[in-house]
Amino acid sequence: MDPLENAEPQGYKWGKGTDDSASRTAWARFSSWLECVCVVTFDLEFGQAIELVYPQDVKLTEKEKTSICYLSFPDSYSGCLGDTQFSFRLRQSVGQRGSWFGSEDTYSGDAPVTLQRDLAHYFGYVYFRQVKDVSVKRGYFQKSLVFISRLPYVSLFQSLLQLVAPEFFEKLEPCLEAVCNEIDQWPAPVPGVTLNLPVMGVVMQVRIPTKNDKLGGSPLKQAHKENLLPAPVVLPTVHELDLFRCFQSLLIHIQMLWELALLGEPLVVMAPSPTTCSETVLALVSSIAPLKYCCDYRPYFTIHDSEFKEYTTRTQAPPNVILGVTNPFFIKTFQYWPHVIRLGDLKMSGDLPKQVKVKKLAKLKSLDTKPGVYTAYKTFLHKDKALIKRLLKGIQRKRPSEVQCAILRRHLLELTQSFIIPLERYLASLMPLQKSVTPWKTPPQIRPFSQEEFMKTLEHAGPQLTSVLKGDWMGLYRRFFRSPNFDGWFRLRHREMTQKLECLHLEVISEADLAAWIQDKSEVEIVDLVLKLREKLTKARRQQLPVKEEVLQKQEKHVETVICSLPEDLQAVLLRR
Repeated sequence: MDPLENAEPQGYKWGKGTDDSASRTAWARFSSWLECVCVVTFDLEFGQAIELVYPQDVKLTEKEKTSICYLSFPDSYSGCLGDTQFSFRLRQSVGQRGSWFGSEDTYSGDAPVTLQRDLAHYFGYVYFRQVKDVSVKRGYFQKSLVFISRLPYVSLFQSLLQLVAPEFFEKLEPCLEAVCNEIDQWPAPVPGVTLNLPVMGVVMQVRIPTKNDKLGGSPLKQAHKENLLPAPVVLPTVHELDLFRCFQSLLIHIQMLWELALLGEPLVVMAPSPTTCSETVLALVSSIAPLKYCCDYRPYFTIHDSEFKEYTTRTQAPPNVILGVTNPFFIKTFQYWPHVIRLGDLKMSGDLPKQVKVKKLAKLKSLDTKPGVYTAYKTFLHKDKALIKRLLKGIQRKRPSEVQCAILRRHLLELTQSFIIPLERYLASLMPLQKSVTPWKTPPQIRPFSQEEFMKTLEHAGPQLTSVLKGDWMGLYRRFFRSPNFDGWFRLRHREMTQKLECLHLEVISEADLAAWIQDKSEVEIVDLVLKLREKLTKARRQQLPVKEEVLQKQEKHVETVICSLPEDLQAVLLRR
């Protein structure tokens, strides 16, 4: 039986699947990469409609299905003929379960913070085809193949769509079923491991980065030679875009774009196509890596989006979000936003891409608004003229795009690191000394973060040690402290430091002489010790704390030794727990 034959378009009755553990186990490998695959078509009665979904038992709410339908088609203003690829990001409905992978999934412990599974949003990767077809009433064949995932692997999934979609549009359901079954045979995405992913007679070779990778290092290298036939298609990255191509008409404003992303400023990107707007939004979000962009962002946003009213209300200040749009209607809607990037089709000035200019927001009114960066924002730091000159000369000298991209990415990486290193250095000073962690007391507290105390460290240990850029670094830090990106960074680092303290405490306890300590203690105190040690062990395993297994094993032996020192009746009670 074809598992796709009962899937029906939205607007009709949605095929009911099973929600049993056997079904989840059957699709465990598939679900470590994708939530589902959708086919969205244009239905004359219902408009955009989900035609197929695979696996059938995936749980999407009506709201999510409606959003996927609208976000999977370019709006009519884009005039996208032929094949178009773009991405979107969709908020998950409240009350939906997080992921098919539970606490046993070690991915989150090893992946960089920027590549974590997003448990509150879905990423959509779209391959849309619109071609003339006289056999269809509207005169056009319009269909999208959409991969829905929680992983921000834009390069991997768009490359996969380039392989799968053209074949799917020819062979339809049987092709999709075969591809999904192949994906269900893939190994799970394990950070730091080179993976071979076979699909449709091709082997894609990828490496998922780890949080311990050297930043700015070379792309995928073979850990060991394999005689694979056919020879694998090596993808140098699973997630990175060509930043140079995305920013080529904005190169002279790269410093401003980096600051706007760093500070989580409300920003709208208006572009002629969903490809351009979605790639530009994703490039902005990745420009502050390895810092995680902690605000909301929508690579492609439409007036049908469920958050449209929330994000366009004038009763409150614009939210901290980056939106990518193509509908000219948004020019009027967002004219009160503080920062709007209006992109047009790329134009050349001689042999250089024409650079858009900074313009006053007051000029953002008519539907034929010219390309430009509409903002009153003044950068805290001076622009790096040497970088801009180097990139523009590279264009004239026909330097390969991947080299231009590497130059730009390294500049942004070094800029972000110069900004973050002083914060990391100060944060490390808030940690208690290792010698203050003792086995018989609760671990000491991390000192509170003081903005003023941090500012005093900048004179001798500020960004000037690693960056040549001049400007108001202190003003930039003060503004950063008010942004969601600082809050997200601090919460994450504080949690990591707390876990580090917990690990140190476990190590100290494992080396302690418990037999000597319990000699003059009452039974109540000893039982209390056993319960606390067990609680620590359970917590360490549940939270997957970065502590050596031998430390935990030592702790377990300590517990056994302590229990054996108690009367038999108490031993029996504790051993049953």
